[in-house]
Amino acid sequence: MSTRIEVAEKILSANDKLADTVRQKFDTAGVFAINIMASPGAGKTTFIIKLLETLRGRLRMGVIEGDLASSIDADKAAAAGLPAVQINTGGECHLDAVMVDGALHRLSLENLDLVIIENVGNLVCPINFKIGSHLNLLIASIPEGDDKPYKYPGAYRGVDALVISKIDLLPYVPFNMDYFQKGVEILNPDLETFHLSAKTGEGMDICADWLVNKVNFWKSNL
Repeated sequence: MSTRIEVAEKILSANDKLADTVRQKFDTAGVFAINIMASPGAGKTTFIIKLLETLRGRLRMGVIEGDLASSIDADKAAAAGLPAVQINTGGECHLDAVMVDGALHRLSLENLDLVIIENVGNLVCPINFKIGSHLNLLIASIPEGDDKPYKYPGAYRGVDALVISKIDLLPYVPFNMDYFQKGVEILNPDLETFHLSAKTGEGMDICADWLVNKVNFWKSNL
């Protein structure tokens, strides 16, 4: 058992070191990077595309799409006008620093202000692997239910911002917002939280304004 733990620690340590290098590459290029995590079907790609529409003319965005297989999400992003790179993990349940580092040369970072990295749909593995991002954002959708903070505490404890998505479905889906938010506050009391619907656009402006301010403040301190 101890041998397995030592091997796992070495793997994570090597990944963390490369993640620092990836972060330095983003810093050198003046590009802010966000790691987006969520369950499958939470609406990550839809959120990213709607964010592009909301930020158009304010921030230049690119996207790295992580998935087990296919280029469906990258194709959607490209069709919306985003520079997009697809990473297929070949069965791995998360992105890691090696994968992201290998994708960077396929983006013209000098022409971007913001890179969104869409991680593999999973609430367990992705949070354990640093990928060089400046901010970790979790999307929790209304149809998933209000018990996710209690069932997946690591995911909620390890992020900097939370998007509660598909709020247009609140009248139709049993979801106790007070119960959900109580679970979040226990794990991460200072978490920046946004309630929005990418479908209707509700709440997108507030999230976009926050992100613009975040990126501009970061750039001013480079």
